[in-house]
Amino acid sequence: MFAFNDRSVVKKVVNFLPRVGVGGRYGLPQQRRTALASPKQLFRSANMTQRWQRREISNFEYLMYLNTISGRTYQDLNQYPIFPWIISDYESEKLDLNSPTTYRDLSKPVGALNPTRKAFFIERYNNWESDTMPPFHYGTHYSTAAFTLSWLIRLEPFTTFYLNLQEGKFDHANRVFHSIPVSWQNCQRDSSDVKELIPEFFSLPEMFTNCNHYKLGRTEDGMKVDDVILPKWAQTPEDFIRINRAALESEFVSCHLHHWIDLIFGYKQRGPEAIRAVNVFYYLTYEGTVNLDSITNPTDRTAIETQIRNFGQAPSQLLTEPHPPRNSAMNLTPMMYNVTPEDVSMIMKFSSNAPIIHVSANTNPVHSIQAVVTISNKHDFSINKYHPNAGGSTQPYSDGSQSPTQQQAQLPLSMDSILVSNLNLSRRNLGDNFDERIQQRHQSFVVTADNRHIISTGYWDKSFRVQNTDMAKITQVLYGHFDIVTCASRSEITIAGNCFLATGSRDCTVCVWIWNGTKGAIVDREYPNQEINPSPAAILTGHDTEITCLWISAELGIVLSGSEQSLVLQHTLNGDILRSFENPTKLSTPRLISPSNDGDIIVCYDRSKLCLYTLNGKLMRQAIFEDETIQSMVLNADSQYTVIGGDRGFVQIVRTHDLQPVYAYPQCDASIRSLAITHDQKYIMAGLSTGCLIVFNVNFNVLNQPRREPGTPTANV
Repeated sequence: MFAFNDRSVVKKVVNFLPRVGVGGRYGLPQQRRTALASPKQLFRSANMTQRWQRREISNFEYLMYLNTISGRTYQDLNQYPIFPWIISDYESEKLDLNSPTTYRDLSKPVGALNPTRKAFFIERYNNWESDTMPPFHYGTHYSTAAFTLSWLIRLEPFTTFYLNLQEGKFDHANRVFHSIPVSWQNCQRDSSDVKELIPEFFSLPEMFTNCNHYKLGRTEDGMKVDDVILPKWAQTPEDFIRINRAALESEFVSCHLHHWIDLIFGYKQRGPEAIRAVNVFYYLTYEGTVNLDSITNPTDRTAIETQIRNFGQAPSQLLTEPHPPRNSAMNLTPMMYNVTPEDVSMIMKFSSNAPIIHVSANTNPVHSIQAVVTISNKHDFSINKYHPNAGGSTQPYSDGSQSPTQQQAQLPLSMDSILVSNLNLSRRNLGDNFDERIQQRHQSFVVTADNRHIISTGYWDKSFRVQNTDMAKITQVLYGHFDIVTCASRSEITIAGNCFLATGSRDCTVCVWIWNGTKGAIVDREYPNQEINPSPAAILTGHDTEITCLWISAELGIVLSGSEQSLVLQHTLNGDILRSFENPTKLSTPRLISPSNDGDIIVCYDRSKLCLYTLNGKLMRQAIFEDETIQSMVLNADSQYTVIGGDRGFVQIVRTHDLQPVYAYPQCDASIRSLAITHDQKYIMAGLSTGCLIVFNVNFNVLNQPRREPGTPTANV
């Protein structure tokens, strides 16, 4: 990160740099003027508030967006991202997230939650007598470098930063962050403690564990300070993170979060509304209060800058009117808590009778083509149009005999028109150059988010290929491996449709490639605008057997890969190896990987052993599904549930955090070979070995009690 003295220098630097920045992520044009826009301009121009209101993004994502455009960053401890205290009950044995009493009042700043303390701060403000310093309620801030370092004291590099701040010593044990309940109590009664939280309280369980065994001392009552003491309702740090994150995304918080945004980023941050809200801080914490350029005396300027660093800094004010509330979930989806009467919405039968080994449900409304793509092991594929507003079906079976109009009115999918007409079927076949020794499966193929291209692996000449879905024309043949390519995966896409691709091979390597959505092609990292054969952006090594499964994330900047009778490895996108995941048993083979939005990772080993890991490789839980061979698994949008399917013909829904089954659909008459979930979370698509695509109704909001359990797993922590 660079810090410049004045805006004119920033403008010169931006004009020399490529057009990069946060714009594309937030629905803004990726232009230089976006990089130079003020926080208020970014807030007005972006589409994130509307997306948050429509519940297209989570509360966590929206708060990170507000922090980012208001100048908060992980690169500056003085301007670290700010998150609110959410839960107010840290004493109960169990926590009821449906009870309003569980939550903190988000319409009040931390300093005003306790009526007695609130009265103290109001009296301080009203009786202020200084002529040179404006009155304030709080002499400390909700976010400073010292507070951030105290939260993260157990992790490097924050430990080193903390010691530098404290002249090489840890603070007195009583003042070291050692207990979440005590920290909350201090925020209610200590007149010098009004701090809020940081994003890690919702995402990083490692911050609560003294993994480096620092000697943090003993409190006055003789207690050794080691791991952070958790609330009674959290058994492990991972439990706390999961529950705290669930509370952040709860309906209560969704309905009240805009009040807290008003306090920190909005119209109650300063001025008369801040006074009424008991939300006025020391004057140097506000942007623009002091013009440093007008202070010519170096000593005076240094003193002012030191005070600003020590007292904390408020984020840039984003709006001067009330922030709009989030739309009610019931208004957006009135039927969200209704139990679907029928399990099966429709069945689509393809004439080839070949097993459906890949299903992709790219049904996001932002794409011009909303479709479900299927690929069979005979390499036929279909582009089946998705109807998000389909009504209830009285005839849940489709073999192409109905007209497209009739199907659209009744069913969520209408069969590919080329397959219905039975003409030009060559436009729906990927060719026959595949190596017959390879058993192809779901991860042998990748469908781009716009449904316009299929990337396929398993060719005898050690290539992988890009074909358009309109004519099945091969548009690229790519070489990067020294043996047959066995699997592929793509990352999430940018607004322009760009993403990363990863390919794994029998040569024990993983290659990372760059997909350009505008060109509809893989491009070279060094020369993206030149018509040359692209080279891998990175080659990942560390495996010594065939790559069996892959997952890649642009946002996290990591690649996960598993190999035959070996480990799951985690690399950066640049090829640096980070860690290996503990193998539950020697010589187990990881076959499937499905990470969640929260950073949890589910790996399926051998036939049916599911293992839940943290992003940092800690094995949390195992479950074995007896008499099953799991062929496919996929997580729902908020990652609370994992859908699995296997050779027994059952599609089951498993709770992600404890790997316990909560629902099973009626048994199919053939094995499940591939699974996908539509973007609106209304349907599960299951590809069967008989050449059928079964569309199951699903409502993840009402999955509380199991209704069918074909096979309860043996689970252990």
